[in-house]
Amino acid sequence: MQSWILPRGHNYPSCHPHPFLYGFAFLVILCTTVARPTKENTRLEFFLTNSLYSNFHSLRTREELEIMVEEAIGSVSIRRGLKGHELLPFTVQFLRGRWFALFASFLIMAGAGATYLFGTYSKEIKATLGYDQTTLNLLGFFKDLGANVGVLSGLVAEVTPTWFVLLLGAALNFGGYFMIWLAVTGKIAKPKVWQMCIYICVGANSQNFANTGALVTSVKNFPESRGAMLGLLKGFTGLSGAVMTQLYLAIYGNDSKSLILLIGWLPAAISLIFVYTIRTMRPVRHPNELRVLYHFLYASIVLAVFLMALTLAEKLLTFSKAEYAGATTVVCFLLFVPLFISIREELVVWNIKKQPINPPTEIAAEKSKPEAVESKQEASNLSSSEQADEKAGKSCFLTIFDRPDRGENYTILQALTSIDMLTLFLATFCGLGSSLTAVDNLGQIGESLGYPNKTVTSFVSLVSIWNYFGRVFSGFVSETLLAKYKLPRPLMMTAVLLLACIGYLLVAFPAPGSLYIASIIIGFSFGAQLPLLFAIISELFGLKHYSTLFNCGQLASPLGSYIFNVKITGWLYDREALKDLAEKGLTRSSVKELTCIGTHCYRVQFIILAAVTFFGALTSLILVVRTRSFYKSDIYKKFRENAEKL
Repeated sequence: MQSWILPRGHNYPSCHPHPFLYGFAFLVILCTTVARPTKENTRLEFFLTNSLYSNFHSLRTREELEIMVEEAIGSVSIRRGLKGHELLPFTVQFLRGRWFALFASFLIMAGAGATYLFGTYSKEIKATLGYDQTTLNLLGFFKDLGANVGVLSGLVAEVTPTWFVLLLGAALNFGGYFMIWLAVTGKIAKPKVWQMCIYICVGANSQNFANTGALVTSVKNFPESRGAMLGLLKGFTGLSGAVMTQLYLAIYGNDSKSLILLIGWLPAAISLIFVYTIRTMRPVRHPNELRVLYHFLYASIVLAVFLMALTLAEKLLTFSKAEYAGATTVVCFLLFVPLFISIREELVVWNIKKQPINPPTEIAAEKSKPEAVESKQEASNLSSSEQADEKAGKSCFLTIFDRPDRGENYTILQALTSIDMLTLFLATFCGLGSSLTAVDNLGQIGESLGYPNKTVTSFVSLVSIWNYFGRVFSGFVSETLLAKYKLPRPLMMTAVLLLACIGYLLVAFPAPGSLYIASIIIGFSFGAQLPLLFAIISELFGLKHYSTLFNCGQLASPLGSYIFNVKITGWLYDREALKDLAEKGLTRSSVKELTCIGTHCYRVQFIILAAVTFFGALTSLILVVRTRSFYKSDIYKKFRENAEKL
């Protein structure tokens, strides 16, 4: 029974006090002054714990007792505060714990979505450097290529610690976007197109290092709630476009060139601050873990709603710089609300670790049976580990077709050559490739339909905000449907792709104001696909090589973006623009910027995107049929057995 509670004499990680600890300690005091211990709380906690032990024989399973202990202790122990001498040890434990690492991951992911702002500053690149739409779409392709080809970051994470992955990502982010800013502002000679493609590819590729460092680590630290976890983390990435927009309006004003500089230095600075915070830890079965994630969700929803209201207000009203600064201050405060939740949950862990629990003597007679079960489990684990070692001794090429069951740890080659991965790759090629094309062209779509520049910026922000809602919705809802009804997670991907078809048709056949609805649908469906893709890969192919496999799964996205964006959308747009010039009696050489105005500019392109996405939805149904029996089983059982229990 004592194995269910952390053993007494647990050694907390020691480190030298840092000046930051004392600032944080003040924050802890604010959070705990309203939760001072009382005799009543201590007596209640003692009564609940001992009554659970005394009712041991009335429980049907060991799991029932475990759940009752966790809920009873978790619900009461938070009422106990911190004494003065415990403040510094608790601060150290918190800064080295899972909850602070999760909060740091939220901030890193909130700065890792700069690629979604391409629609805002792309017009500045087009006008300053004199590019046509095909060249601009080529830049968009290399942006998508860098953002989605994360194999390098995955392989680096296989052989290096997390801090190195984050550090390398910060360097790539600053270097790539800083060079673009120098080119756009004229501080360096006009670079060639291939040089600009390299700059934007390098800058965009940095977000894969943030994803690998923060997202993969968080999934490994919270394996039983990976759907909700992925939804939250990718949700903050979806909000990053709106957050960055508010920051640049407050700091630089309405200057798109300065936005490029902001997305160069800010994400890099965040990664540097938390470079030693995020690391893989042994999973711990925390009381009501999913409920805590819902609290994070509520905090992020408040942030998203505020950003959406702020975006609409900025469209209707003219803000002064002081008003922008005030609004941005509120945004920053809401970004830090998860820190208070993390402190609260670490207090739960701290108080549970301090519980002096001595089980009553009457349950001693029952210990032989659990010990026998545990010995059998250890024997089976030993035999399975020996089999794994035997397979590990073989070459990866020899075991490529000797695949394990779904949910076990695949090798990289086993996963990449499986029918499940190829089916998922095709669905991603159609779905994410079309979504990226739509998002990248949103600025030009608004321009072609006659919307003013300020309204076009609102479209980009709406895509970012609804991108967030799509991510958290797909993460939490798919997790709930899987837990309660055993519905395969790929089924939600099918529904999301069908929804995206509606958004594309609204662009192809626009009505007054329909672009607002289309941007919401496109943003929502685009965001919903990523958590589903990442969760499905982790569930089907295991977590051992997850850092590489989830990055490999994204490779279909830039490939689809290149074909649909550069070869189809950009070429058809330029063809329509040349027709407009010919009707006016002009030639391409007579204008600096090739622009098309009218509803015909994007009609054919988005009809094609709708058809391709519908095909992707049908493809995902194949994966639903193949994985139906797998998702009906208890896919998280092994993680519950291996987790450390509070």
